[in-house]
Amino acid sequence: MTTTTKDKNKKIHQGRNIKRFREMLGMKQDALAFEMGEDWNQQKISLLEQKETIEKEILQKLSEILKIPINAIENFDEESAINIITNTVNNSDTASGTLNYTTININPVEKWLEALDENKKLYERLLETEKEKVALMEKLLNK
Repeated sequence: MTTTTKDKNKKIHQGRNIKRFREMLGMKQDALAFEMGEDWNQQKISLLEQKETIEKEILQKLSEILKIPINAIENFDEESAINIITNTVNNSDTASGTLNYTTININPVEKWLEALDENKKLYERLLETEKEKVALMEKLLNK
């Protein structure tokens, strides 16, 4: 596959990629802001998701929180992904009238989704323990 000048000049919108990954994880902006630290809030996350380019240290922290590689945020381009899939199907052996499909025993997308599901469950357990702590604190303060 050759890369055209148009492809090289295409900008990846990192903020939009963060939003996509956050939404795939089922995470709200408030929750991401909480994970980012005291200086963050929902509005700041919203502004971050509108930025085309994001500072490396913020990308690193987001990568750790979302449990995705930093290069996924930096390089994911939906249009390119669709083009790769289309080219793969179109370049199959259609001259003989047959398509050759490769069987993959391990589906990385399924594994990734399983990991995301585990992260979501872990986040929910963490949230539940925080609620329990707050309830205990309130109980102690009311005594």
